[in-house]
Amino acid sequence: MDRTAYFEAKLAHETDASDLYAALKAGEQVTVVDVRSDEAWAQGRVSGAVHMHYREIAERAPKEIPAGSEVVVYCWSPGCNAGAKGALEFAKLGYAVREMIGGFEYWVREGYPVEDHDGVHRRPVDPLTGVPRVRTRA
Repeated sequence: MDRTAYFEAKLAHETDASDLYAALKAGEQVTVVDVRSDEAWAQGRVSGAVHMHYREIAERAPKEIPAGSEVVVYCWSPGCNAGAKGALEFAKLGYAVREMIGGFEYWVREGYPVEDHDGVHRRPVDPLTGVPRVRTRA
């Protein structure tokens, strides 16, 4: 495989927090799936995500996510392979699926909307992973 084909294939199967956020903000139809445990889901998740542990995908996805849907899966962090396990299960079912590299950790660190039992909020941007927003007074 040449270098161009490698990177084209890589980008066809991955996305990151900033690109996913931009796609959602632009109104693109993407189903975001959190493949982590119930406990991790309760701690917080990408706002609007669907919770489906990777072991449940084969049974639940065909009933809950329309065929042909674009799906982005994520797990906890770069040190977690549950996202890859979830992506594999969606791919086996024929979904157009990508894995969000960096996982929920980088979604949070970059300051994107997080949902938990208290509602939707944003945590401060980590300057090592995202660009802090400059607020101006109107």
